[in-house]
Amino acid sequence: MNDPTEPLLAVRDLRVVFDTPEGLAVTVDGLSFDVRAGETLGIVGESGSGKSMTSLAILGLLPGRAQVTGSIRLRGRELVGLSDKEMREVRGNEIAMVFQDALAALNPVMTVGDQLVEAMAVHEAEGGKDAWRARAVELLGLVGIPSPEQRVEQYPHEFSGGMRQRVMIAMSIANDPAVLIADEPTTALDVTVQAQVLEVLRTVQERTGTTVILITHDLGVVAGTADRVMVMYAGGTVEQAPVDGLFHDTAHPYTRGLLESLPRLDRRPDEGRLRQIPGSPPAATALPQGCRFAPRCPHFLEDPCARSVPEPSVVVAGHVAACHRLPELLGDR
Repeated sequence: MNDPTEPLLAVRDLRVVFDTPEGLAVTVDGLSFDVRAGETLGIVGESGSGKSMTSLAILGLLPGRAQVTGSIRLRGRELVGLSDKEMREVRGNEIAMVFQDALAALNPVMTVGDQLVEAMAVHEAEGGKDAWRARAVELLGLVGIPSPEQRVEQYPHEFSGGMRQRVMIAMSIANDPAVLIADEPTTALDVTVQAQVLEVLRTVQERTGTTVILITHDLGVVAGTADRVMVMYAGGTVEQAPVDGLFHDTAHPYTRGLLESLPRLDRRPDEGRLRQIPGSPPAATALPQGCRFAPRCPHFLEDPCARSVPEPSVVVAGHVAACHRLPELLGDR
């Protein structure tokens, strides 16, 4: 029997490296985090920070040339090193994923209902074709698609972008997975539809108890959705905190930069333009020796910032940040 005090998913020292013509590309470097049953973890960072690579490593979907080391344990079971056959039993059944581009992920020549049934049949779900078809209708209704009995017979091109994303969510929960990874589920959707998709995720979690990992580049998306937030930069984590703590007691300069770049309703006209973080993230083949954020940081000091990678330090209970100058920055608030 599983220990309820233990994390459902535990990642330790995860490292993903590719051998490229330009040298070794380190896309995830020493990443560690826990996700407990029933919670929502938001993973935030710029493009190229390693968010999607982390999710693909968890699912065992990285190409064969990827070198994956470290530990990924689901309910105490080690996933790193499992064979393709063993991982196929995990994917869909225990961990499922909602991909960014629903139109590309759905088969255009199969009805939505047939694709939902296929997701159940491939994992040999209980019941048969009739039970799976009834379950498909139930799932479409759960994610808020109107007239699911009729919609189940339609094709993906007959659905709007937001509706296709709902279908993807329905497909991902068809086999009642313990963990649902949503990779940029609101990309390319207008603000109203984004809110609807996030509401669907909340509803699904409330009704099924699924643990959610929400991957996004937008801190605004996780503000009203996540329980905890992990901020990633250049393959590593720079800050982890409960969602309220991250917004009200922001510690790391990178997280502060992300927040200061967000439009706010309470921003005064005399405050001028939104701030931006100068420069660009480092290439995965040329990571700095010291702090990965040092070349862009307004608080940079040659020593120690350029000398070594900072270790996570406790801000308050449950809130950690990896910054050499953290005591000074916290003292300035």
